[in-house]
Amino acid sequence: MSDRRVRLVGPAGPDSGGIARYIDAQREHLGDRVDFTVYDVAVDTGSGDRRQFFAALLAAFLDVLLFPLRTRDDVDLAHVHTSHRRSFYQSAPYVLYAAHVRDTPVVLHVHGSSFDTFVAEAPLPLRVFQRAVFGVCERVVVLSPHWADVVGQRVPEERVVVLPNAVDADAYRSDPGADPPRLAFVSNHVERKGIDAFVDAVDTLLEEAATDGRRDDPPFRVDVAGSGPRAHRAEALADRHAAVEYHGYVSDARKRELLSDASVYALPTAAEGLPIAVLEAMAGGNAVVSTPVGAIPSVVDDENGARVTPGDADELAAALGALVESPDRTRELGAESRRRVETRYDWETVGDRLVDLYHEVGRSSA
Repeated sequence: MSDRRVRLVGPAGPDSGGIARYIDAQREHLGDRVDFTVYDVAVDTGSGDRRQFFAALLAAFLDVLLFPLRTRDDVDLAHVHTSHRRSFYQSAPYVLYAAHVRDTPVVLHVHGSSFDTFVAEAPLPLRVFQRAVFGVCERVVVLSPHWADVVGQRVPEERVVVLPNAVDADAYRSDPGADPPRLAFVSNHVERKGIDAFVDAVDTLLEEAATDGRRDDPPFRVDVAGSGPRAHRAEALADRHAAVEYHGYVSDARKRELLSDASVYALPTAAEGLPIAVLEAMAGGNAVVSTPVGAIPSVVDDENGARVTPGDADELAAALGALVESPDRTRELGAESRRRVETRYDWETVGDRLVDLYHEVGRSSA
C-alpha cells in the first residue's frame, strides 16, 4: 500500500524525451509503493516557426498559472524534473511555488547533457536565480559524482544525492556471444550523438575487410536504428554495405531485441547526462564503446568496454575493430556490463533508494 504521496512535475507527454520516459518508469516500477500524481509541463516549441514558439511560451506560462487549480494540496513531496536552459526556467516556478506557497518539500532532479555549461557560464543574474531555486530544495538529485561536482557550485554538499538512471534488466535478454559479432547504434540521429563518427568508423572497418578479401563475408554485422536529421548518413551506409541494416525508428520492443542480439553497442556522443541507452545496451549484455563525457565514465570503463574521443572516427574504428577481432574478450566485457546493471542500475535497486529518499524528506502522511 502506498504510504507516500508524491507529485511528479516534468514533461510527461508521449513525445517529450528522456525525462518523460523516466517519469513513466517511476510510475511503472514504484507505483505500488508511492501514490504518484503527474503534472505534465511538456510544450511543443515546433521546429523553428516563430508563431509556434510563442504559442508554446504562452502555453508554458498558462500551465504555471493553472498549476494551483489543477493540483491537490494533500501531497507529501514534490519531485520536479529539470534540465538545462529552457527546461530549468520552465521548472523553476513550480519549485518556488511548491516550497514558498504550499510549504511542500521539493526534490529537484537534474538531467541533461549540458547542465555543466549552464552552471559554469551563467552570468551573475542567472547564478543568483540558480541559487534561489536550488536553495529551497530539500534535496537535489544528480546522476553521478561528476554532476554532483557541477551542482555543488550552487548547492551545499549535504543536499546533493547521487542517484543514477535505471533500467529493467529483466526486459533484456543477455547473450553477449553473437556470432558473427554484431555492432549496434540505437539512438537519435543527431550530430551530438556521434552518428557521423559511427558511420565513418564502420565504413573504415568494412573497407578494410574488403581489402582483405572479405567483402562478401565481413567479420561482423551492423544494426543501426533511430531517426533524425542525420539519418541519411545511416541509410547511405546501409546502401553501400550488405553487412549493415538500417532499421529507422523502432518501437521499444524492437529496440530491446536489437540490443539483446548485439554484442557491441556504440554511442560516440559529444555530451550526455547518464544516457539510458547505454544502460539498456549493458542490460542486453553488450560491450560498450562510448566517450568520457558527463556520467559515462561512471558506467563504462575498460572492464566492460572502451571510451574514445568524441568526433574521432579513427579512434572509434580502432576500438570497434579490436572488439570484433576478440570475441572472447568482447563476451567477457558484455557479461560485466550485464552484471553492473543487475547490481547497480536496475530499477529494483535504484527504486529502493528513491523511495527511501521520499521517506527521508517528505512530510508525514499521518
